Parts: sequence; C-alpha cells; structure tokens
Amino acid sequence: MLTRLKVSGFKNLVDVDVRFGAFTCVAGANGVGKSNLFDAIRFLSALADLPLIEAALSVRDEGGRTGDIRSLFHRVGNEYDPKMFFTAEMIVPAEGVDDLGQTAQASITFLRYSLELAYREDDSIRSLGSLELLKEELVHIKLGEAPKQLLFPHKAKTWRKSAVKGQRRAPFFISTAGEGTNRIIKLHQDGGISGRALARSAVDLPRTVLSVTNAAESPTALLARREMQSWQLLQLEPSSLRQPDPFTATPQLGTDGSHLPGTLYHLARLKKKQEMNRQSEAEVETQVYAQVAGRLAELLDDVDEVEIDRDDRRELLTLMVKTRDGTIHPARSLSDGTMRFLALAVLELDPEAQGLLCLEEPENGIHPERIPKILRLLQDIATDVEEPVERDNPLRQVVVNTHSPAVVQQVPEDSLLVAELKEEKMDSGQRFKRVCFSCLSDTWRHKAPEGISSVSMGKLLAYLNPVLTEESETDSNRNWEASQSSQRTQPKKRRVVDREDIQPLIPGFPREWV
Repeated sequence: MLTRLKVSGFKNLVDVDVRFGAFTCVAGANGVGKSNLFDAIRFLSALADLPLIEAALSVRDEGGRTGDIRSLFHRVGNEYDPKMFFTAEMIVPAEGVDDLGQTAQASITFLRYSLELAYREDDSIRSLGSLELLKEELVHIKLGEAPKQLLFPHKAKTWRKSAVKGQRRAPFFISTAGEGTNRIIKLHQDGGISGRALARSAVDLPRTVLSVTNAAESPTALLARREMQSWQLLQLEPSSLRQPDPFTATPQLGTDGSHLPGTLYHLARLKKKQEMNRQSEAEVETQVYAQVAGRLAELLDDVDEVEIDRDDRRELLTLMVKTRDGTIHPARSLSDGTMRFLALAVLELDPEAQGLLCLEEPENGIHPERIPKILRLLQDIATDVEEPVERDNPLRQVVVNTHSPAVVQQVPEDSLLVAELKEEKMDSGQRFKRVCFSCLSDTWRHKAPEGISSVSMGKLLAYLNPVLTEESETDSNRNWEASQSSQRTQPKKRRVVDREDIQPLIPGFPREWV
C-alpha cells in the first residue's frame, strides 16, 4: 500500500508530495497533469521489475508513447531537468515468494524507498539516451512513527496493528555511498548490522538493486519489490473483456481486462475447495456467481444470474449474463460499461489481487444516475481500514482520476485531491507551470505537517453542477422515516456534496436531495 509519494523532475511533477489513503480521487481538467501522477507510480513499479531503459520505455509521453527517454524529465522551454527524484513510503505484505519460489518474511512492513536518476547521453542510441542510477535507498520507518505518518482515518488496534508490524535495528536495507565514479550501492541482509552487505558499483548499473532482490539475500527488500510490482494502471478494454478464455488461461485479471471468464471460474472453483466439506459443489459455485450477479444488479435492474459457460469440446470459458426474462446474453453482446463494472466486481472478490490499482475516469460508459454504484464498488475493492488485514480484507488500495462533476460530488470528502497548474519562477527569471494537488479544508490531508494547501471554492465551481444523487433515486421509492432508519443503521461518510460550505455554491441545488 502506497501511503506517500514525493516526486520531482518527472514530467510536470516538481516538488510534489502526495499522501494516499485506501481510496483516493484525483480531479482535474484535461492536460493539467493528473495522469502524470499515475505515470510516476507506473514508472516506479516498472523500475522494480525491469532494466532502467525498458522501464522508461514502458511509460507514455504526451503522445501516448515514449520514443525519447528525455521526455520523462521536467522541461522548461527547450531545457530539461538533469535529474528526477522519487520517494515512496509504503506498507508491504508480511509474506511473499521470490522468482524461484522461495518464501520471504518481512522483518518490518513499513518502508521508505528513495531513488535518484539522471539522464545520460548515449552515442550508441542517440534517439533514446540512457538513465544513470545516482542514488537508491530502502529504509524502515519505526513503528512508533506510524501514527504520525499514517494520517488517514483508520483503526489502530485492528487495521494498523495487522498491517504495520515487525522490528529492525539497522536503518538500511539498501544504501548508497560515495560520489561520482566511486558510488557504491549496497544491499544489506535482514540480519542487521552483523549481516554482510552486497556492494555493487553504481556506474553503468543497468537496473535498480531492488529489482534483483530475492528471499535469501534480503526478504524485506524482496517484499518491497513485490509491493511495487503490484502497482498497476487498469485500462479495461472492451475487446479484451469480451474474449472467452481457454482452459489453460491464467486465472488472474489482466490490466486490460483480459482473462475475466478464467478469473471468475477460478474463484468459483477455489471457493468450492475451501467450502466442499460444508456445502455441495453446486451450492458453493452458485454463491460466487450470485455475489457477482448481485453487484451487477446494482447497475442493471433486470440482471438475474451471472455464470461461466464451460465448452468442453472447444475448451473455452465464456462469461454469460441471464436477465429476469430468461434471456442469456454472452459477454460479446454486453455494453462497455457493463463489462467494466463486471470486471471490477470480480476483482473485488479476488483475494490475490493486491497492491495499488489506478483507474482513469471510472465513470466512462456509466449512466450518471449509476455513478454512485461504481464509486461504492471501487471503495469496497480497497482495504477496509476498520478491520484487520487478512485474506478477505487484502492490503489493496484504489486511486482514480476524473474530471466529472458527478464523480467529484459523490466521493468521500477526505478522499478528494484537486490537480491544478500553478505558475512558478526559476532562479533565472524564467517562468514555468507545474501541477499541484490540493485538498478540501478540515480533512486529514489539510492537517498534515507538510501543510498541503486547500483548494479554493472558486476552483470547485466547475464540479458543482447539480446531479441526481443516490438519495434522490431511493427517496422516490420509500418514505422519509425508512430512509432515516437506514441511515442510522448504516452510517455513511460525508461526501463532497454534503459539505455546508459547498452547497450554497451549487446553482439550484434542491435541499431535499441532501
């Protein structure tokens, strides 16, 4: 779980410092750079897995592709920053497995990873250039500092106690010493001060030290690597979502939505193995499909069943949806929005899907009246910070970006970050614009020690057009007393639209919608 990210020198991210909770919504106009925050997260994830050059080439530029590594560096006019800096604070899984199948256990789960990269001319590949690793560090954050670092609301005795644990005496898991051509990056064993450090020359190092860690040398560093590898950008493509799966397909949802039938079929079979002594196989499988159908019924009223059709002759798995009139619809006939919602509903049930999930414009393909449904689903995918971290409550978080007023008004007020461009002045007198992230006043980010700025009410005006809220749908079908009873038994977080200082700014906002 990524709890804090500092970035400088990457695209238009200069001196950016963002804290994350279980669910975060980043709002901003097109072109301000909110997607660059996702790209920074993806770049760090790629650096934990790939060589420096391949990681850089995996990140998009303004045109959607990266043909020049220098395009990743912050630019003013024709001048590029020579370096980029990253610091990521994270909670890592307590256990994991390395590439050779060896089990690793973290000595402590709250870590801080720092990285400094420079651009270097390379005559052999002029169009690309290369990256030079200037500094790499991985240190632990003391358990006593956790209350000061984890500012988002959560239960300390349940969630934090289960997520943040362990101890460590020596400060470093990875450290950098020396300067220039004498720079050395050391990988320290988990034994602490007495453990032997493996030193590598930083000159011409083709990849980060973190990306080659294993369970034997440094299990905690390996689990930091695994955590960063799990940071993904979901780009759910309708064509991939609709494809049937062969029996041999991987039982894990791809970032493009591929292997949806195989994943759901695997979850049903996995549940069957776990519950086979208590219920019949058919009952257990039906339970899993019924959970997904129940979620989808929140979006489409006439959904009756969701199931996987197993074709033994062609060895194919196909996702099917049956409506209340008995009509069976294969995935290829379902709408784009329905398929995206289905994929997220399956993802919620998958305990193996962990880490950070980034999603751009989740409202795409969803009717405005149904946007509260998908926002609720996305928040349910994220870890419940009121309950212990366990198999049914994995350490998983969700970050979305949007420019939709309907989304901004419906997300919890303390989850909102607003991205906007601000003009800065260089020492040379030249001016440039960088993206800044602001929060609402009196929320937990606003109270952070680094003093993140609060968004002005004027900036929020673009998001305050009246929209149909979830309450306006349900109140037409039930009386006021029943609504109040439901709210007492199921307390809800205050949304952005519920704030008293925002409601007067909404033109024609009916009081009965609140």
